[in-house]
Amino acid sequence: MTDAAPRLAALAETLLGAPLPVRIRAWDGSEAGPPTGPTLVLTHRRALRRMLWKPGEMGLARAWVAGDLIVEGDLFELLDRVAGLLWERDAAAPPAGTPKHARLAQAGSTLALLRDPAARAAVRDLAALARPWPAPAPPPEEAARRSGPVHTKGRDRAAISHHYDVGNEFYGHVLGPSMVYSCAYWNPGATLEEAQRDKLDLVCRKLALTSGARLLDVGCGWGSMALHAAREYGVQAVGITLSREQAAYARKRVAEEGLADRIEIRVQDYRDVKDGPYDAISSIGMAEHVGGDRYREYARTLHALLRPGGRLLNHQIARPPEPDEAAYRVDEFIDAYVFPDGELSPLGSTVGELERAGFEVRDVEALREHYALTLRAWVARLQAHWDEAVRLTSPGRARVWLLYMAASALGFEHGRLGVNQVLAVRPGAGGDSGLPLRLRTWGA
Repeated sequence: MTDAAPRLAALAETLLGAPLPVRIRAWDGSEAGPPTGPTLVLTHRRALRRMLWKPGEMGLARAWVAGDLIVEGDLFELLDRVAGLLWERDAAAPPAGTPKHARLAQAGSTLALLRDPAARAAVRDLAALARPWPAPAPPPEEAARRSGPVHTKGRDRAAISHHYDVGNEFYGHVLGPSMVYSCAYWNPGATLEEAQRDKLDLVCRKLALTSGARLLDVGCGWGSMALHAAREYGVQAVGITLSREQAAYARKRVAEEGLADRIEIRVQDYRDVKDGPYDAISSIGMAEHVGGDRYREYARTLHALLRPGGRLLNHQIARPPEPDEAAYRVDEFIDAYVFPDGELSPLGSTVGELERAGFEVRDVEALREHYALTLRAWVARLQAHWDEAVRLTSPGRARVWLLYMAASALGFEHGRLGVNQVLAVRPGAGGDSGLPLRLRTWGA
Protein backbone atom coordinates (compact mmCIF):
# COMPACT_ATOMS: atom_id res chain seq x y z
CA MET A 1 0.00 0.00 0.00
CA THR A 2 1.12 3.56 -0.70
CA ASP A 3 -0.89 5.48 1.86
CA ALA A 4 1.67 6.41 4.53
CA ALA A 5 1.61 10.16 3.80
CA PRO A 6 -2.20 10.57 4.02
CA ARG A 7 -2.22 8.63 7.26
CA LEU A 8 0.57 10.82 8.66
CA ALA A 9 -1.21 13.97 7.55
CA ALA A 10 -4.40 12.85 9.31
CA LEU A 11 -2.44 12.12 12.48
CA ALA A 12 -0.69 15.50 12.40
CA GLU A 13 -3.93 17.40 11.90
CA THR A 14 -5.62 15.49 14.73
CA LEU A 15 -2.80 16.22 17.19
CA LEU A 16 -2.11 19.79 16.06
CA GLY A 17 -5.73 20.77 15.74
CA ALA A 18 -4.88 22.61 12.52
CA PRO A 19 -4.33 21.83 8.83
CA LEU A 20 -0.95 20.40 7.92
CA PRO A 21 1.23 23.47 7.05
CA VAL A 22 3.55 21.71 4.58
CA ARG A 23 3.39 18.92 2.05
CA ILE A 24 4.85 15.58 3.08
CA ARG A 25 6.12 12.64 1.04
CA ALA A 26 6.62 9.25 2.65
CA TRP A 27 9.11 6.49 1.92
CA ASP A 28 6.42 4.65 -0.08
CA GLY A 29 6.06 7.55 -2.54
CA SER A 30 2.70 8.75 -1.23
CA GLU A 31 2.10 12.48 -0.70
CA ALA A 32 -0.32 14.65 1.25
CA GLY A 33 -0.71 18.27 2.30
CA PRO A 34 -0.70 21.60 0.48
CA PRO A 35 -0.03 21.18 -3.26
CA THR A 36 2.47 24.06 -3.44
CA GLY A 37 5.47 25.06 -1.40
CA PRO A 38 8.28 23.01 0.15
CA THR A 39 7.94 19.31 0.83
CA LEU A 40 9.07 17.42 3.94
CA VAL A 41 10.29 14.01 2.78
CA LEU A 42 10.45 11.02 5.12
CA THR A 43 13.04 8.88 3.37
CA HIS A 44 12.60 5.95 5.76
CA ARG A 45 10.01 4.85 8.30
CA ARG A 46 12.90 5.07 10.79
CA ALA A 47 12.07 8.79 10.99
CA LEU A 48 8.82 7.84 12.73
CA ARG A 49 10.65 5.50 15.07
CA ARG A 50 12.92 8.34 16.13
CA MET A 51 9.90 10.52 16.87
CA LEU A 52 8.17 7.77 18.85
CA TRP A 53 11.23 6.93 20.93
CA LYS A 54 12.11 10.60 21.47
CA PRO A 55 8.93 12.66 21.03
CA GLY A 56 9.23 16.35 20.31
CA GLU A 57 12.11 18.37 18.93
CA MET A 58 14.88 15.84 19.55
CA GLY A 59 13.15 13.09 17.62
CA LEU A 60 12.73 15.41 14.66
CA ALA A 61 16.32 16.65 15.00
CA ARG A 62 17.76 13.15 15.05
CA ALA A 63 15.73 12.21 11.98
CA TRP A 64 17.02 15.32 10.17
CA VAL A 65 20.66 14.80 11.12
CA ALA A 66 20.51 11.11 10.13
CA GLY A 67 18.98 11.95 6.76
CA ASP A 68 15.69 10.20 7.55
CA LEU A 69 14.01 13.60 6.99
CA ILE A 70 14.98 15.91 4.15
CA VAL A 71 13.44 19.03 2.61
CA GLU A 72 12.71 19.60 -1.05
CA GLY A 73 12.27 23.28 -1.84
CA ASP A 74 12.87 26.33 0.31
CA LEU A 75 14.11 25.29 3.76
CA PHE A 76 13.42 28.75 5.20
CA GLU A 77 9.80 28.63 4.04
CA LEU A 78 9.26 25.16 5.47
CA LEU A 79 10.75 26.09 8.84
CA ASP A 80 8.75 29.31 8.90
CA ARG A 81 5.48 27.47 8.27
CA VAL A 82 6.16 24.82 10.90
CA ALA A 83 7.70 27.13 13.48
CA GLY A 84 4.88 29.64 13.10
CA LEU A 85 2.37 26.97 14.07
CA LEU A 86 4.45 25.92 17.06
CA TRP A 87 4.91 29.53 18.24
CA GLU A 88 1.16 30.05 18.10
CA ARG A 89 0.68 27.00 20.29
CA ASP A 90 3.36 28.26 22.72
CA ALA A 91 1.64 31.64 22.89
CA ALA A 92 -1.61 29.89 23.77
CA ALA A 93 -0.04 28.18 26.78
CA PRO A 94 -0.79 29.90 30.11
CA PRO A 95 2.22 31.82 31.52
CA ALA A 96 3.59 31.35 35.00
CA GLY A 97 1.30 32.92 37.55
CA THR A 98 -1.84 31.98 35.63
CA PRO A 99 -4.66 31.15 38.09
CA LYS A 100 -4.96 27.50 38.99
CA HIS A 101 -8.34 27.07 37.33
CA ALA A 102 -6.93 28.28 34.00
CA ARG A 103 -3.95 25.91 34.22
CA LEU A 104 -6.31 23.06 34.97
CA ALA A 105 -8.38 24.01 31.96
CA GLN A 106 -5.26 23.81 29.78
CA ALA A 107 -4.32 20.43 31.26
CA GLY A 108 -7.90 19.32 30.83
CA SER A 109 -7.85 20.12 27.12
CA THR A 110 -4.68 18.02 26.69
CA LEU A 111 -6.24 15.16 28.64
CA ALA A 112 -9.38 15.46 26.56
CA LEU A 113 -7.26 15.10 23.41
CA LEU A 114 -5.68 11.94 24.78
CA ARG A 115 -9.13 10.58 25.63
CA ASP A 116 -10.43 11.35 22.16
CA PRO A 117 -10.95 8.07 20.27
CA ALA A 118 -9.74 9.61 16.99
CA ALA A 119 -6.51 10.82 18.61
CA ARG A 120 -5.86 7.44 20.21
CA ALA A 121 -6.52 5.72 16.91
CA ALA A 122 -4.12 8.09 15.15
CA VAL A 123 -1.35 7.29 17.64
CA ARG A 124 -1.94 3.55 17.17
CA ASP A 125 -1.78 4.10 13.42
CA LEU A 126 1.53 5.93 13.81
CA ALA A 127 2.98 3.05 15.82
CA ALA A 128 1.83 0.60 13.15
CA LEU A 129 3.44 2.71 10.44
CA ALA A 130 6.69 3.12 12.37
CA ARG A 131 7.14 -0.52 13.36
CA PRO A 132 8.93 0.99 16.34
CA TRP A 133 11.38 -1.77 17.27
CA PRO A 134 14.28 -1.46 17.77
CA ALA A 135 15.02 2.06 18.99
CA PRO A 136 17.35 3.81 16.48
CA ALA A 137 20.73 4.87 17.86
CA PRO A 138 21.35 8.65 17.94
CA PRO A 139 23.40 10.00 15.03
CA PRO A 140 27.15 10.04 15.76
CA GLU A 141 27.20 13.85 15.49
CA GLU A 142 25.28 14.11 18.77
CA ALA A 143 27.41 15.30 21.69
CA ALA A 144 28.34 12.65 24.22
CA ARG A 145 26.28 12.45 27.37
CA ARG A 146 27.72 14.80 29.99
CA SER A 147 27.78 14.49 33.74
CA GLY A 148 28.99 16.52 36.69
CA PRO A 149 28.86 20.27 37.23
CA VAL A 150 28.44 22.46 34.17
CA HIS A 151 30.97 25.12 33.18
CA THR A 152 33.97 23.66 34.92
CA LYS A 153 37.12 24.40 32.95
CA GLY A 154 37.41 20.84 31.68
CA ARG A 155 33.79 20.58 30.64
CA ASP A 156 33.95 23.98 28.93
CA ARG A 157 37.01 22.82 26.96
CA ALA A 158 35.12 19.73 25.78
CA ALA A 159 32.07 21.80 24.80
CA ILE A 160 34.16 24.29 22.84
CA SER A 161 36.01 21.47 21.10
CA HIS A 162 32.72 19.87 20.01
CA HIS A 163 31.58 23.11 18.43
CA TYR A 164 34.73 24.69 17.02
CA ASP A 165 37.10 21.81 16.32
CA VAL A 166 35.05 20.72 13.32
CA GLY A 167 37.82 21.75 10.96
CA ASN A 168 39.07 25.17 9.93
CA GLU A 169 38.56 24.40 6.26
CA PHE A 170 34.89 23.60 6.89
CA TYR A 171 34.41 26.90 8.69
CA GLY A 172 36.16 28.69 5.85
CA HIS A 173 33.53 27.45 3.41
CA VAL A 174 30.72 28.66 5.70
CA LEU A 175 32.13 31.94 7.05
CA GLY A 176 34.13 33.13 4.08
CA PRO A 177 37.61 34.70 4.07
CA SER A 178 36.90 36.89 7.11
CA MET A 179 36.63 33.81 9.37
CA VAL A 180 34.39 35.82 11.71
CA TYR A 181 31.78 33.71 13.46
CA SER A 182 29.48 36.38 14.85
CA CYS A 183 26.93 38.91 13.64
CA ALA A 184 28.15 41.18 10.83
CA TYR A 185 27.29 44.88 10.52
CA TRP A 186 25.51 45.50 7.25
CA ASN A 187 25.23 48.50 4.98
CA PRO A 188 23.11 48.37 1.80
CA GLY A 189 24.90 46.52 -0.97
CA ALA A 190 27.68 45.20 1.28
CA THR A 191 29.23 41.79 0.83
CA LEU A 192 29.59 39.44 3.80
CA GLU A 193 33.31 40.20 3.93
CA GLU A 194 32.69 43.95 3.98
CA ALA A 195 29.98 43.64 6.64
CA GLN A 196 32.29 41.62 8.90
CA ARG A 197 35.10 44.13 8.44
CA ASP A 198 32.69 46.92 9.36
CA LYS A 199 31.62 45.02 12.49
CA LEU A 200 35.22 44.61 13.64
CA ASP A 201 35.90 48.27 12.98
CA LEU A 202 32.76 49.27 14.87
CA VAL A 203 34.01 47.35 17.91
CA CYS A 204 37.43 49.01 17.67
CA ARG A 205 35.86 52.47 17.52
CA LYS A 206 33.53 51.79 20.42
CA LEU A 207 36.56 50.71 22.46
CA ALA A 208 38.42 53.87 21.35
CA LEU A 209 41.52 51.82 20.52
CA THR A 210 44.77 53.71 19.97
CA SER A 211 48.30 52.74 19.05
CA GLY A 212 50.05 50.86 21.83
CA ALA A 213 46.87 50.11 23.81
CA ARG A 214 46.57 46.64 25.34
CA LEU A 215 43.54 44.71 24.05
CA LEU A 216 42.28 41.39 25.40
CA ASP A 217 40.01 39.55 22.94
CA VAL A 218 38.08 36.93 24.93
CA GLY A 219 37.02 34.04 22.73
CA CYS A 220 39.19 35.22 19.87
CA GLY A 221 38.10 32.57 17.37
CA TRP A 222 40.34 32.50 14.33
CA GLY A 223 42.03 35.77 15.27
CA SER A 224 40.11 38.22 13.09
CA MET A 225 39.41 40.83 15.78
CA ALA A 226 42.97 40.83 17.09
CA LEU A 227 44.34 41.08 13.56
CA HIS A 228 42.07 43.98 12.63
CA ALA A 229 42.82 45.88 15.84
CA ALA A 230 46.59 45.42 15.53
CA ARG A 231 46.71 46.17 11.80
CA GLU A 232 44.37 49.16 11.74
CA TYR A 233 44.80 50.64 15.24
CA GLY A 234 48.28 49.54 16.29
CA VAL A 235 47.25 47.80 19.52
CA GLN A 236 49.08 45.11 21.44
CA ALA A 237 46.53 42.28 21.40
CA VAL A 238 46.13 39.06 23.34
CA GLY A 239 43.54 36.64 21.98
CA ILE A 240 42.37 33.67 24.04
CA THR A 241 40.39 30.62 22.95
CA LEU A 242 39.78 27.10 24.25
CA SER A 243 39.94 25.65 20.73
CA ARG A 244 43.36 24.39 19.69
CA GLU A 245 42.34 24.33 16.03
CA GLN A 246 41.29 27.97 16.18
CA ALA A 247 44.49 28.95 17.95
CA ALA A 248 46.70 27.19 15.40
CA TYR A 249 44.86 28.89 12.54
CA ALA A 250 45.00 32.31 14.21
CA ARG A 251 48.73 32.03 14.90
CA LYS A 252 49.35 31.14 11.27
CA ARG A 253 47.42 34.23 10.14
CA VAL A 254 49.34 36.42 12.59
CA ALA A 255 52.66 35.13 11.28
CA GLU A 256 51.64 35.56 7.64
CA GLU A 257 50.69 39.19 8.27
CA GLY A 258 53.95 39.90 10.10
CA LEU A 259 52.16 40.89 13.32
CA ALA A 260 53.72 38.41 15.74
CA ASP A 261 55.30 41.32 17.64
CA ARG A 262 51.83 42.79 18.31
CA ILE A 263 49.56 39.75 18.74
CA GLU A 264 49.72 36.77 21.08
CA ILE A 265 47.23 33.93 20.68
CA ARG A 266 46.75 31.67 23.69
CA VAL A 267 44.79 28.50 24.41
CA GLN A 268 43.53 29.75 27.74
CA ASP A 269 40.38 29.99 29.86
CA TYR A 270 39.32 33.55 30.66
CA ARG A 271 39.46 32.59 34.35
CA ASP A 272 43.19 31.94 34.02
CA VAL A 273 44.22 35.30 32.54
CA LYS A 274 46.39 37.03 35.15
CA ASP A 275 48.40 39.61 33.20
CA GLY A 276 46.12 42.65 33.45
CA PRO A 277 45.50 45.48 33.42
CA TYR A 278 44.25 45.87 29.86
CA ASP A 279 43.08 49.11 28.29
CA ALA A 280 40.19 47.39 26.51
CA ILE A 281 38.45 44.02 26.33
CA SER A 282 36.37 42.68 23.45
CA SER A 283 34.12 39.68 24.01
CA ILE A 284 32.35 38.88 20.75
CA GLY A 285 30.03 35.90 20.68
CA MET A 286 31.76 34.27 23.65
CA ALA A 287 29.52 35.02 26.65
CA GLU A 288 26.88 32.57 25.39
CA HIS A 289 29.26 29.81 26.49
CA VAL A 290 29.71 31.15 30.03
CA GLY A 291 26.46 29.95 31.60
CA GLY A 292 24.05 31.78 33.85
CA ASP A 293 25.56 30.46 37.08
CA ARG A 294 29.03 31.63 36.01
CA TYR A 295 28.10 34.97 34.49
CA ARG A 296 28.82 36.99 37.61
CA GLU A 297 32.28 35.40 37.82
CA TYR A 298 32.81 36.21 34.13
CA ALA A 299 31.84 39.86 34.64
CA ARG A 300 33.97 40.26 37.75
CA THR A 301 36.96 38.63 36.06
CA LEU A 302 36.83 41.00 33.10
CA HIS A 303 36.30 43.98 35.42
CA ALA A 304 39.43 43.04 37.38
CA LEU A 305 41.45 42.72 34.15
CA LEU A 306 40.65 46.28 33.01
CA ARG A 307 42.44 49.40 34.15
CA PRO A 308 40.29 52.18 35.61
CA GLY A 309 38.72 53.94 32.65
CA GLY A 310 39.10 50.83 30.48
CA ARG A 311 36.25 49.74 28.24
CA LEU A 312 34.52 46.41 27.64
CA LEU A 313 32.56 45.65 24.47
CA ASN A 314 30.34 42.62 25.10
CA HIS A 315 28.66 41.34 21.92
CA GLN A 316 26.13 38.66 22.90
CA ILE A 317 23.02 36.84 21.67
CA ALA A 318 19.99 37.36 23.91
CA ARG A 319 16.60 35.75 24.37
CA PRO A 320 13.38 37.30 25.64
CA PRO A 321 12.86 36.97 29.40
CA GLU A 322 10.66 34.13 30.62
CA PRO A 323 7.63 34.88 32.79
CA ASP A 324 9.32 32.50 35.24
CA GLU A 325 13.08 32.45 34.65
CA ALA A 326 13.40 29.25 36.67
CA ALA A 327 11.45 27.54 33.88
CA TYR A 328 14.06 28.38 31.21
CA ARG A 329 15.50 25.32 29.50
CA VAL A 330 18.26 25.18 26.91
CA ASP A 331 17.03 24.14 23.46
CA GLU A 332 17.56 20.38 23.15
CA PHE A 333 18.80 20.40 19.56
CA ILE A 334 21.26 23.23 20.18
CA ASP A 335 22.55 21.58 23.36
CA ALA A 336 23.02 18.16 21.78
CA TYR A 337 24.38 19.12 18.37
CA VAL A 338 25.62 22.71 18.28
CA PHE A 339 26.55 24.43 21.56
CA PRO A 340 26.79 21.88 24.38
CA ASP A 341 26.11 23.66 27.70
CA GLY A 342 25.48 26.96 25.92
CA GLU A 343 22.95 29.29 27.53
CA LEU A 344 21.22 32.48 26.45
CA SER A 345 20.26 35.25 28.85
CA PRO A 346 17.91 38.21 28.51
CA LEU A 347 19.62 41.53 27.83
CA GLY A 348 18.47 42.88 31.18
CA SER A 349 20.18 40.03 33.03
CA THR A 350 23.44 40.66 31.19
CA VAL A 351 23.39 44.39 31.95
CA GLY A 352 22.51 43.68 35.58
CA GLU A 353 25.43 41.31 36.07
CA LEU A 354 27.86 43.72 34.45
CA GLU A 355 26.67 46.46 36.79
CA ARG A 356 26.93 44.19 39.83
CA ALA A 357 30.54 43.52 38.88
CA GLY A 358 31.29 47.24 39.01
CA PHE A 359 30.91 48.20 35.36
CA GLU A 360 29.03 51.27 34.24
CA VAL A 361 27.01 50.42 31.15
CA ARG A 362 27.16 53.37 28.75
CA ASP A 363 25.67 52.16 25.48
CA VAL A 364 23.56 49.29 24.14
CA GLU A 365 23.05 48.70 20.42
CA ALA A 366 20.67 46.01 19.13
CA LEU A 367 21.76 44.28 15.93
CA ARG A 368 18.99 41.69 15.60
CA GLU A 369 18.25 42.22 11.90
CA HIS A 370 21.98 42.23 11.14
CA TYR A 371 22.32 38.70 12.48
CA ALA A 372 19.44 37.45 10.35
CA LEU A 373 21.23 38.77 7.26
CA THR A 374 24.51 37.22 8.41
CA LEU A 375 22.96 33.79 8.95
CA ARG A 376 21.26 33.84 5.57
CA ALA A 377 24.64 34.65 4.00
CA TRP A 378 26.24 31.72 5.85
CA VAL A 379 23.45 29.37 4.75
CA ALA A 380 23.96 30.45 1.14
CA ARG A 381 27.70 29.76 1.44
CA LEU A 382 27.11 26.33 3.01
CA GLN A 383 24.65 25.36 0.29
CA ALA A 384 27.03 26.60 -2.42
CA HIS A 385 29.88 24.52 -0.93
CA TRP A 386 27.73 21.57 0.19
CA ASP A 387 29.79 18.74 -1.34
CA GLU A 388 33.01 20.09 0.12
CA ALA A 389 31.40 20.62 3.54
CA VAL A 390 30.18 17.02 3.58
CA ARG A 391 33.60 15.75 2.52
CA LEU A 392 35.35 17.71 5.26
CA THR A 393 32.99 16.64 8.05
CA SER A 394 30.05 14.30 7.47
CA PRO A 395 26.59 14.53 5.88
CA GLY A 396 25.09 14.69 9.37
CA ARG A 397 27.38 17.49 10.53
CA ALA A 398 26.59 19.56 7.43
CA ARG A 399 22.86 19.02 8.06
CA VAL A 400 23.30 20.16 11.68
CA TRP A 401 24.78 23.45 10.55
CA LEU A 402 22.22 23.98 7.82
CA LEU A 403 19.28 23.48 10.17
CA TYR A 404 20.85 25.45 13.02
CA MET A 405 21.68 28.48 10.90
CA ALA A 406 18.42 28.55 8.94
CA ALA A 407 16.27 28.20 12.06
CA SER A 408 18.35 30.82 13.87
CA ALA A 409 17.92 33.28 11.00
CA LEU A 410 14.16 32.97 11.35
CA GLY A 411 14.48 33.35 15.11
CA PHE A 412 16.19 36.71 14.68
CA GLU A 413 13.79 37.83 11.97
CA HIS A 414 10.76 37.09 14.13
CA GLY A 415 12.20 38.57 17.31
CA ARG A 416 12.60 35.23 19.07
CA LEU A 417 16.32 35.99 19.40
CA GLY A 418 18.29 39.22 19.67
CA VAL A 419 21.93 40.25 19.69
CA ASN A 420 23.34 43.30 21.43
CA GLN A 421 26.60 45.18 21.76
CA VAL A 422 26.93 46.43 25.32
CA LEU A 423 29.63 49.03 25.90
CA ALA A 424 30.69 49.29 29.54
CA VAL A 425 33.48 51.09 31.37
CA ARG A 426 35.32 50.44 34.60
CA PRO A 427 35.02 53.84 36.30
CA GLY A 428 38.14 55.47 37.65
CA ALA A 429 38.69 57.32 40.90
CA GLY A 430 35.73 59.47 41.85
CA GLY A 431 33.59 57.86 39.14
CA ASP A 432 35.49 59.28 36.17
CA SER A 433 34.52 57.33 33.04
CA GLY A 434 36.93 58.97 30.62
CA LEU A 435 34.17 59.00 28.00
CA PRO A 436 33.18 62.05 25.94
CA LEU A 437 29.92 63.86 26.64
CA ARG A 438 28.59 62.75 23.28
CA LEU A 439 29.45 59.09 23.13
CA ARG A 440 28.37 57.86 19.74
CA THR A 441 31.30 59.29 17.85
CA TRP A 442 31.89 56.01 16.03
CA GLY A 443 29.21 56.86 13.44
CA ALA A 444 27.33 54.44 11.22
